[in-house]
Amino acid sequence: MTDAPPDRLSTDPGSPFYDSSLLERGVGIRFKGEEKTNVEEYCVSESWVRLALGAKVDRRGRPLTIKLQGEVEPYFRDHD
Repeated sequence: MTDAPPDRLSTDPGSPFYDSSLLERGVGIRFKGEEKTNVEEYCVSESWVRLALGAKVDRRGRPLTIKLQGEVEPYFRDHD
């Protein structure tokens, strides 16, 4: 495994950016310098995150999300 998280990662198993081995390892996200725990997907090169809106879900049972722009810093939790 590499020491740097990927440019883009999703927690949705239906997404092409989903990687269960990386998620099991533990990826943390700092967005605009603040630790976020409700990130569903992120992209470093495009500077955005998708955050879950509480416990709300859509009609397919997936979390409702909001896309925010800003500085994204992913890291592996096991190296902190």
